[in-house]
Parts: sequence; C-alpha cells; structure tokens
Amino acid sequence: METLVENEVHTLKACEIHTPEACAASVMAVKDALYVLNGKWKLPLIVALSSGAMRFNDIQRALDGITPKILSKELRELELNEFVERKVFPTTPVSVLYELTPYSRSLDKVLEELKNWGTQHRQRIMASRRTP
Repeated sequence: METLVENEVHTLKACEIHTPEACAASVMAVKDALYVLNGKWKLPLIVALSSGAMRFNDIQRALDGITPKILSKELRELELNEFVERKVFPTTPVSVLYELTPYSRSLDKVLEELKNWGTQHRQRIMASRRTP
C-alpha cells in the first residue's frame, strides 16, 4: 500500500505539464548524450574498462570484432569527452594504459539500466520466437 507522500509524488508526475520548450530541451539533452556516446563500441568499451586499466591489445581482445582503427578512434573520442584517460609510461617499449576517469562514473546508472533492459529484451524476443 502506498503512503500518502508516495501517492502525491505519483500524482505530481502524472500531472506534469509538457510544453514545447520542455520537449525541445528533452530532445536536445538526448541528442547531446547520443552525440557523445554514439556508435556500436563506446558503451561496450566503457564497460570493458570498468574492470580496470587496460592496454590497447587487451581492449581489442575484450571487444571481439573491433578493428584497431575503430578502437583508436573510439578511445580518442572518449578521451576528448573526459571518459577515458590515456597514460603513457616511459618503458622500452613504451607502455600505454587506458583507464576510466572519475567522470565516467556518471554513466553507472545509465549502463545498469541498459544492461537490465537488454537482458529483459533478449528474454522477451527469445520467448516470442519459441511460441507459435
């Protein structure tokens, strides 16, 4: 049974007024997010790096199917958007590690929800294919 406060929150959400300005702002926010995280590899790359810093070849192995050219491009773009940090160590040969920045943690809830939705969607599609 909902409490009075919970009921009021649901009522307020149901009564929100949708203006063209609010809609435009929402669309712009989604477009901004997709611009930064667009493509097939950015989110899987962030997930792969969530276990810790990795070398280029290790990332490529973790993301089965990504080409070196695309991986390099994606890492560069994630670095420009402050999600990934590239660390160069003066060893022979030079060692380069890629790791997530603290800012990348701002995606934790998004990634968790995407993972949950993806699991549910896969189950739904597989179930619908089993039924005649």
